[in-house]
Amino acid sequence: MCAVRNPVPISPTAIMPPKGGFKKKAEGSEASTPTLVEQFSYLHVPKPFKNPKYTKNQNRRAKNLKTVLTQEREREKQDRERRRLEKEEAMDVDGVPPPGPSDIPFEEDTPTYTSIEAPPSLLPARKYCDITGLEARIHSANYTDPATGLRYHDKNVYQLIKGLASVQATRFIIMLTLAAYQNMAAARDYLAARGVNPIVR
Repeated sequence: MCAVRNPVPISPTAIMPPKGGFKKKAEGSEASTPTLVEQFSYLHVPKPFKNPKYTKNQNRRAKNLKTVLTQEREREKQDRERRRLEKEEAMDVDGVPPPGPSDIPFEEDTPTYTSIEAPPSLLPARKYCDITGLEARIHSANYTDPATGLRYHDKNVYQLIKGLASVQATRFIIMLTLAAYQNMAAARDYLAARGVNPIVR
C-alpha cells in the first residue's frame, strides 16, 4: 500500500495564471469590423423628436412617500391658515357678504382622493370562530351559541361548545379575553362590547 505524503501548501497565486497573460490581443481587427449586434443597433441613429441640447437635471430626485405626504400636509396647513386669515378679515363689518361654502376650512381627517388615510369600512365586520379561529359562516343562522355567546364555525364545533360545562365555558371566555387584552378591566369591557354575559347560565 502506498503511503500518501502531506502535500506542500501552494499559494493561490502559484496556481492562477497572471491576468491577461495568455490572451492574444488582436491587431485592431475588432475595431475595424463591427459585430452583427452593432450593425443592427439603432442607438446611434439620430432621433428627430429629442432635443439635442437637453441635459438631465442632476438635482431632481425621486421622493419617498413619507416626504410627499409631509409636504402635502404642510401645503394644506398653509392653505387652511391663509383661508382662516381671510375669513377673519372678512368678519369686519364693512358690508362685505359672508364667505361661501368654499371658504370653510378643510378638516385634517376629511378623506379625499389624494389622501392615503381611508375611513373605516362600511362593510360589516367579519366574525371568527372562538374555538378554531376560522371564519364564522354567515348564512341564515347567526352561528353564536345563545348560552355562552361563543361564536362557532360549523356544527361540529357547536357540538363541542354544547358539551362544555358552564364553568368551563366561562373560563374559556375569560382566557380568550385575557389573552387578547392582558388585564381584567379591558376583558370586562370587551365582553360587554360583544354582548357576552360573563356569568354563564
